[in-house]
Amino acid sequence: MMNKIKTLVVAFLLVSFASFAQSNDQPLKIGYTNVEYILLQLPESKQIESDLKTHSTQLENQLKNKYAEYETKLQAYEKGAATMDKVVREDKEKELMNLNNSIQEFQRSAQASLQQKEKSLVDPVITKIDKAIKEVAKENGYTYVISNQALLAGPEDGDISPLVLRKLGVDPAKVQQTPEPAAAKPAATQTKPAATSNKKKKN
Repeated sequence: MMNKIKTLVVAFLLVSFASFAQSNDQPLKIGYTNVEYILLQLPESKQIESDLKTHSTQLENQLKNKYAEYETKLQAYEKGAATMDKVVREDKEKELMNLNNSIQEFQRSAQASLQQKEKSLVDPVITKIDKAIKEVAKENGYTYVISNQALLAGPEDGDISPLVLRKLGVDPAKVQQTPEPAAAKPAATQTKPAATSNKKKKN
């Protein structure tokens, strides 16, 4: 669904899938689930995707505007360079270089902004899923809950995903049966970087 969701989920699994306290006379009971799958079934997932698309589009439009400005000034420079005074020409070249650097810096900051936006949207939902998993584990006597992505074999009744979905207010009978593949990375910062003018100075 989102570019960084798997990384965020993996980090969550490493930190949050801990054991649940059991008395020594209780048998070992292990359950498993898929956090990414659960997240994709929640109503919040569509809102997260929509918010990320909006943010990505805003960044992409800003980048396109910067690139259009650069292209316009580059073309004007190339047409008039031969007749420009040396001081004016050098000033125009410096301006083009600064615009080019500005575009590259914007690309870097836009990528960081998109990643931060995604994290801010996904983290609260992951925390909610974490809480639901722990509650389900405690209520059903599971000693451990692990990710099914690390599970090679196991009984079907060990899958606690339906229980977690119910805990989160989602009917398991109405959800997708398999996790969706992650969507393509938002295109906000994929515009081709502006190329610095390599025109030779004309005296």
